[in-house]
Amino acid sequence: MISLIPVTGVGEIAAGDEIAEHILAHAALADYDVLVVTQKAVSKAEGRLAAVDGPDGKRRLIGTESRRVLRERGELVISETRHGFVCANAGVDLSNVADGWASLLPVDPDRSARHIRDALRARGGVETAVIISDSFGRPWRRGITDVAIGCAGIAAVVDLRGTPDAGGRPLAATEVCVADELAAAAELAKGKSSGVPAVIVRGVDRSWFRESSVRAEVVRAYEEDLFR
Repeated sequence: MISLIPVTGVGEIAAGDEIAEHILAHAALADYDVLVVTQKAVSKAEGRLAAVDGPDGKRRLIGTESRRVLRERGELVISETRHGFVCANAGVDLSNVADGWASLLPVDPDRSARHIRDALRARGGVETAVIISDSFGRPWRRGITDVAIGCAGIAAVVDLRGTPDAGGRPLAATEVCVADELAAAAELAKGKSSGVPAVIVRGVDRSWFRESSVRAEVVRAYEEDLFR
């Protein structure tokens, strides 16, 4: 059975903070827990904040953070980031930061996840996995959901191809993005405006624990993309 445990009482994360220390001070982690940490907390800790200068400041930041712009409509920009993520406004976000500032995506979310995982091991003596989550929209579907933008110690994708379905027939194309599923589940316990920076997911299938990478396993290569 999977349990979702929000990490409360952490307070505001500042540049230079060690997220692992905040988590260990406010939560009891166990081996094989998965810690889902919000992108906003990681970006603040890593100093990934930028001033929004003037009425066009946000648009300039979007251009800086984009590898290519795919679509524009009014103030909405759909672009591909340097990480390969296709998302609104290149992840530039003005919510839950001081007025006149924007948060930017971590430079390397997989590396950020590895850092937090390693720090939890060194400081707390626990073998956990870490997922960095962010809210993305989806083409052809309304609403947003949390997805994984970085991970460490947990499979990003579990490949079920060749395993039998309920009728005994081999699955031909089923690859499950468990990192996204865990990120979305954690969002149910965290909420959008509660100030909770992380959620512990306990009870995850232990066979999923391995080295992995969102960028390597989840981001679809350009030549495989039918829509760009």
